[in-house]
Amino acid sequence: MRRNPQELDKMRRAGKVVAEMHERTRAAIRPGITTLELDRVAREVLERRGATSNFLGYHGFPAVICTSPNDMIVHGIPGGYRLEEGDIISIDCGAIVEGYHGDAAYSAGVGGISAEAARLIEVTERSLWAGIAQLTKGGRLHEVGRAVQEVAESAGFTVVREYVGHAIGTAMHEQPQVPNYWPGTPGPTLKTGMVFAVEPMVNAGGPGTRLLDDGWSVVTADGSLSAHFEHTIAVTEDGPEVFTLA
Repeated sequence: MRRNPQELDKMRRAGKVVAEMHERTRAAIRPGITTLELDRVAREVLERRGATSNFLGYHGFPAVICTSPNDMIVHGIPGGYRLEEGDIISIDCGAIVEGYHGDAAYSAGVGGISAEAARLIEVTERSLWAGIAQLTKGGRLHEVGRAVQEVAESAGFTVVREYVGHAIGTAMHEQPQVPNYWPGTPGPTLKTGMVFAVEPMVNAGGPGTRLLDDGWSVVTADGSLSAHFEHTIAVTEDGPEVFTLA
C-alpha cells in the first residue's frame, strides 16, 4: 500500500520514537543489567513521548521490547537474565503515533566481545544497509533479499529464512513480506509511498532455528551466535528514507 504525505509524516514521528528507544537502551547496556531493566528504559521513552507500544500485548507478548542474547535470534522476552561481559544482545522494538507504526532492531556487544561476534554484528548491519539501498522507485522488492544474502554469505555467515521483513503502516506487520534472501522471483515493483521494515537475521553457524517452550523465543538450531538489525524505510522520489534512524 502507498502512503500519502500525511501518513508518512506520522510514520516518521513514530520512527523517531523508536530511534530514541534504541539510543536509550543502547546506552544502558552493560554487564549486570537485566533484560527487564532494559524494557523499563524503553517504556520510559514511550511514556515521555506519548507513544504506544506495538509490541506490548501483540498476540499476548508481555513487554515493549524483545531482548535476544547470544544464540537467540528474535522475540526474547525481557526478564531476570543479567547481561554478562562478552554477550551480544539484539533489541527489537516499535512505537505507534496516531495509529501509524515504526519498527526497528539493533544488535550490540556487552563490554568486550570476541572478534567473531563483532564481525557478525558488523556484517549483519552492513547487510541491512545493502538491502535498504534497493528500495528505490521502479526497483523490485526481492532485490532487497538478494543484497542481504550476498553480504551475509560472502562473509561466511548464513541468513535466517523462517522469519522475514514486512510492509508496515497502520499495522506492524503488513503484506507483502520482505525475505532476507533471493526467493527466486523479483517480487512487486516498488512505488513511492510504500513503506517496509527490512530486518536481516544472520547466524554465525547454520541457518536453522528452534522455538523455545515459551512460545516466543527463537534460537539458532546449532547454538551459534545470531545478530539482528532492522529499520523502517519509505520509498521516495529521492530514494529510500529511513524513518527509524537517530
